[in-house]
Amino acid sequence: MSTRHVLLGLLAGGPSHGYDLKRRYDERFPQARPLAYGQVYTTLQRLVRDGLAAVEGTDSDGGPERTLYRSTDEGSRELATWTAEITPPALFVTNEIFAKVVVSILVAAAAGSDRTSDAAAYLQAQRTAHMARMRELTALKTVPGTDLSTVLSADYAIAHLDADVRWMTTTASRLTTLTAEVDTA
Repeated sequence: MSTRHVLLGLLAGGPSHGYDLKRRYDERFPQARPLAYGQVYTTLQRLVRDGLAAVEGTDSDGGPERTLYRSTDEGSRELATWTAEITPPALFVTNEIFAKVVVSILVAAAAGSDRTSDAAAYLQAQRTAHMARMRELTALKTVPGTDLSTVLSADYAIAHLDADVRWMTTTASRLTTLTAEVDTA
């Protein structure tokens, strides 16, 4: 996810302080990787530097001085371009789970242990972790009054976890063949 574009999108609603942008980010993207305040302010400084945002002013409201940021016309154009771009599917899939399956076969071979059972045990443990996370997300999205952003982001995460679980099941059924291929490579 492009932090700069998400912040520009949040600024599209009108001028905001960094603190408010962070709070709205957390509300709109509840299942996303957390955004640190330092990242918000660093990104805002870059947006200002690049002419995509501008400082609207500062105020203190009896507390520390806070800077108010707004999107510029150039920022609005960049945001429109970004939102219209199709996100291409990844050319290369780097999957840590697959890498661990192959490495567990290699390590077991070096140790002289049963390569297939070590990889199968890893896949089962990983599946258990995925299923637990899917249950957490399902519980989260089914709480009465849950906002649609939370439901949709949980649905997205559940779909990806489900795809991983299906892949793990398929891979577990093919471990003997995979082990033979790893042994001959």
